[in-house]
Amino acid sequence: MKFVLACATACIFAASATAQQRQLNFEPTELRGGIVMLSTGAGGNLGFLTGDDGILLVDDLLPGTGPLVEAAIAEIAGEGVPRFILNTHYHGDHTGSNNHFHAEGSTIIAHHNIRTRLANSDEEMFQDAAFLPILTFGADLHFHMNGETVRAVHVPSAHTDGDAMVYFENADVLHMGDTLFSGLFPFIDFAGGGSVEGFLEAMETGLRIAGPDTQIIPGHGPLSTVEDIQASIDMVRATRDIIAPLVDEGMSLEDILAMDPLAEYHEDWNWGFICTPRMVATLYIDASGAEDVSPLSTRCN
Repeated sequence: MKFVLACATACIFAASATAQQRQLNFEPTELRGGIVMLSTGAGGNLGFLTGDDGILLVDDLLPGTGPLVEAAIAEIAGEGVPRFILNTHYHGDHTGSNNHFHAEGSTIIAHHNIRTRLANSDEEMFQDAAFLPILTFGADLHFHMNGETVRAVHVPSAHTDGDAMVYFENADVLHMGDTLFSGLFPFIDFAGGGSVEGFLEAMETGLRIAGPDTQIIPGHGPLSTVEDIQASIDMVRATRDIIAPLVDEGMSLEDILAMDPLAEYHEDWNWGFICTPRMVATLYIDASGAEDVSPLSTRCN
């Protein structure tokens, strides 16, 4: 049941942009070393490396958007079918075009847990075996292509239990997947193996990998810096320190929500998917260990 809930909540996020798929506006940002960040505002940020050895694409957006992603890449690189696709986690707004690119000949690569969650999913969209990664890894994986060394690093129990961040070593570009919601309250998928402590540790890992000039692609949000990672760490720690004592006092989620305890963070961090009440619920679930509630079951005001 936990996995079904995890996949269902992830697909709510993916489905939220379904109506926009035909009007997706791809905004490319050229980074160092032939790396490009592609943002649409619907689903996760993509990153890809181009060169004579082919294209390496990090994540592939929402279900049904594969032809649009392919066209957007081709407009920049001259060809749009990646040689490799690396999924940073299993959610549908990051793996939704696996089937399209599998049919085009791309090799899908991901952490072991991503394949397991997709293979065991009851969601209709994942019943096609073409969504499944062909190659899987454990702690880390290296690509050596286009004069670049690309390192995929697994971070456990963070946003999910299969998260990987991707570091382009020579270019000094880091794609953090959904272990960074830059300037936004994060979605932590408890049913998918995520945790607040693991999420914090993943961001700390990002800080250890990155340097002062590293260009950082978040899973959601704008191109970022190490200062943005630190700001997110500080916010999660501070808000956790507000909610945890209230849980220790025996207060219910409803009573805590009524207090509006994160009001001072609302203007800067609130957004449409993880609104302030859902961030309160996230921290309540983490502190209480409640297993019968999802942050997404909390209504936004």
